[in-house]
Amino acid sequence: MIARLNLMLGAIPDAPVALFLRLFPALVFWQSGRTKVEGFSIKDSTWFLFEHEYALPLVPYEAAAVMATVAEHVLPVLLVLGLFTRISALGLLGMTAVIQAFVYPDAWMTHGLWAAALLAVVSRGPGDWSVDHLAGLDRGGRG
Repeated sequence: MIARLNLMLGAIPDAPVALFLRLFPALVFWQSGRTKVEGFSIKDSTWFLFEHEYALPLVPYEAAAVMATVAEHVLPVLLVLGLFTRISALGLLGMTAVIQAFVYPDAWMTHGLWAAALLAVVSRGPGDWSVDHLAGLDRGGRG
């Protein structure tokens, strides 16, 4: 009975699974990015947070605020589209590692979920429902 159930579950197509693995972490980062801006400007509160709460070693807070804000707007869009997918997922995985190590070290369960989804995208690829696949940029993945 377990073998039969496993066979049925194994028949779930990879394309929607890959889409969900791209979509949900992208939404988390997109929403975070939207909280950092007002129109096309970085909010004063964002500068304050990067200077005082999100302070990173070796990276000036001004540069960190700009890099994070841009990354949280660009990488999620690329991830949802499935364009330059593995690189985009790797970028968000790096951000997750920085957030975990230097900003919110007690949030490892949440960051672990983000990292697991992003690592699956990095290792398995964007799936058939992606611009990368349609353009022939990534057909080597298992997803």
